Amino acid sequence: MNDLYIVSFFASAILNSSPLIIAVCGETLTERAGVVNLSLDGSMLMAAMSGFIVAYEMDNIWLGFFAGAAVGAFFALIIAFGSIRLKQSQFAIGFVLTLLGADLSAFLGQNHTRLPGPSVAHLSIPYLADLPILGPLFFDQNIIVYFSFVLVAVTWWWLNRTQPGLHLRSVGERPEAAFARGVKVNLVRYLYSIVGGALVGLAGASYSLGIKIGWSDNHILGLGWIALAIVIFGGWSPVRGAFGAILFGVTKGLATYLQGTFPGVSIQALNSLPWILMIMVLILVSGDFTERLIAYMPQSVQDPLRRQLRLAPPLALGATLDEE
Repeated sequence: MNDLYIVSFFASAILNSSPLIIAVCGETLTERAGVVNLSLDGSMLMAAMSGFIVAYEMDNIWLGFFAGAAVGAFFALIIAFGSIRLKQSQFAIGFVLTLLGADLSAFLGQNHTRLPGPSVAHLSIPYLADLPILGPLFFDQNIIVYFSFVLVAVTWWWLNRTQPGLHLRSVGERPEAAFARGVKVNLVRYLYSIVGGALVGLAGASYSLGIKIGWSDNHILGLGWIALAIVIFGGWSPVRGAFGAILFGVTKGLATYLQGTFPGVSIQALNSLPWILMIMVLILVSGDFTERLIAYMPQSVQDPLRRQLRLAPPLALGATLDEE
C-alpha cells in the first residue's frame, strides 16, 4: 500500500467508525448511571430504518436524525421504566427489545428497501483539510465524524469535570450514598437512560443517512452488540471507547483489503476477523488476566494503571434503588 492509499484507508475507517463512537458514548453515559441498555442492536436497527424513512418522505435529513434519536430514547425509556418502576430485569427487557427491534424494523421498512434517498453531505473544513495526513483523516469528512469527536470530548468533560457528572458517577457506583446526599437517583437514571438512548438512536440514523446509505433488512445487524463490547473494552470511558470503535473500523477495513489481496481465502473467514479481535481484546482486558499482569509491575505504577484501565464496571450497574 502506498502512502496515499494508507491515508485514505484510515480516513475511511474513521468515517465508518463515527456512528459507533456515538453509540458507545451514549451507552457509556447510561451504564455509568447504573442502567444496562441491552437493546442497542434492535434500537439501532429501528433508528436506522426510521431515520431513513423520515428523511426520505420529508426530504430532510435533520428530521431523520431526530426520528432516530427519538426511537433510541423510547427504547431506553422502556428499559429504565421496567427496571426502576416495575423492578424487572434490565437484561431481560433489553434482550426482548433487541429481538423486537430487529423484526419490527424489517417489517416496517420493507416498502423502503434499497431506495435511493438523502444523505449527509461531505464537509471539508477550510485550511485544516489541507494539512498533510491529519487533514484528510480528521478535517475532510462529514458532520457525523466531527460530531462524534466533539461528543467524546464533551462526554469526558461532563463525566469528570462537572457536578452533574459527579452525581452521575455516584449514582452508578454508590446509589445509597448518593441518595443520602440528596441526589434523586431514579431521576438521574431516567435522564441518562433517555440521553444515552437518544445518542444510540442517533448512531443508528447516522449509518443509514451517512455511512451505509439507504435501508435494507438487517441493515446494521450486530453493530449494537459490538458497541456494548466496546463500552466494556473502553472501561466505561468515552475516550478509550472511541479508540476501540476506531480499532474495530480499522479491522473491518483490513478484512475488506485482504479479500482483494488473498482472493483464495474464504470471505466469511476474513469478515470474522473484527469479531475475533473483539473477543480477544475482551479477554485481555478482563479483570483476572489484567490484574495478574499488573501484579508483576513496580508497585508505584500499579494503582495509577488500575485507575486508568478501570478493570471493573460501575458497582451498582444493573441494580435498583427504592426511593422513599
